[in-house]
Amino acid sequence: MKDKILIGLSGGVDSSVSLKILKDKGFKVEALYMKNWDEDDSQQGCNAKEDLEYASDVCNKLNVKLNTANFSDEYWNKIFTHFLDSYKSGYTPNPDILCNKYIKFKVFIDHAKKLGFDKIATGHYAKIVKKNNYLYLKVPLDLAKDQTYFLHSLDQKQLSNVIFPLSDITKQDVKKIAEVNSFKSFNKKESMGICFIGNKKFKNFIKNYIKNSPGKILDFEGNIIGEHDGIFYATIGQREGIGIGGIKNKKNLPWYVYKKDIKNNTLYVCQGNDNSLLFTNTIYLKNLHITDNNEETILKNSLKCQIRHQGEKYICNISKIDNEKYLVNVNQPIRAAAPGQSLVLFENDVCLGGGIISDDKHY
Repeated sequence: MKDKILIGLSGGVDSSVSLKILKDKGFKVEALYMKNWDEDDSQQGCNAKEDLEYASDVCNKLNVKLNTANFSDEYWNKIFTHFLDSYKSGYTPNPDILCNKYIKFKVFIDHAKKLGFDKIATGHYAKIVKKNNYLYLKVPLDLAKDQTYFLHSLDQKQLSNVIFPLSDITKQDVKKIAEVNSFKSFNKKESMGICFIGNKKFKNFIKNYIKNSPGKILDFEGNIIGEHDGIFYATIGQREGIGIGGIKNKKNLPWYVYKKDIKNNTLYVCQGNDNSLLFTNTIYLKNLHITDNNEETILKNSLKCQIRHQGEKYICNISKIDNEKYLVNVNQPIRAAAPGQSLVLFENDVCLGGGIISDDKHY
């Protein structure tokens, strides 16, 4: 018998077509619209009411039951408080990765099991493969939509309870299916970034939760050339929003953040996109998650690492410093490795896990 599947339906085209694919394959399927953030600001690109309307539309067309659930308390406790704490500490966290680990593939799975479903499904572009009795993520057919970076922290239990219907389909085909079936989501603008922020300017959003703490901006020679509103607003490699204009006796080149001194609340900047201060061959890693729970899997030569979604993959080697620390040696300089962001490891097209970028002073 076919599994009973509960699919997470966001109202977007990817999850809508995923539902269609599961229905056509004969699964007994229902949909769940999850609300993870209580504040609904329709002017800022995160309109829960509209999303639910789009989700209802596809369910009505496919004659599928639509369930709803509010996980905003779990989101606040598991994701947003961690997000704020990380920013206060000067890190640049990725809440989408935490959301996948603790909400979409934990709270959602638990909720589905309580309702009597065998598995969940989502509209992510990723593939699940089995090797040596372990499950791993693998890049999907549509490499341009690959979302394994965001999903790298899923464990064996989570991987065994999820289906990715879009693993072997392209985005172009997804849009065709949506158009043919007259889904309202066909022309819906694709959501980008963190939904609870939407299209708001990040600085305007985050200042509601973290108090400004002005400090000095220094160049690489130690000269004070400006003042920042709060070190948590900046990330390594950032150009926009630093607030530094033309400076006398300096080259007419843009300024970039290359270091954050948390203890002294000081931001360091350099000029030029290809400035060597923005690059490194070594990255410190903490909170390492290994998909098959076998450390030997990642302590080998010639893996590949990725430090941002859709970013380039670099050949690297991993060595262990102690029980909680690892060192990643990259074969070529890697730009803007920001503490707090995730570094994800691959062997060929298979994701082995990943960890949080740190530095040798902030474990």
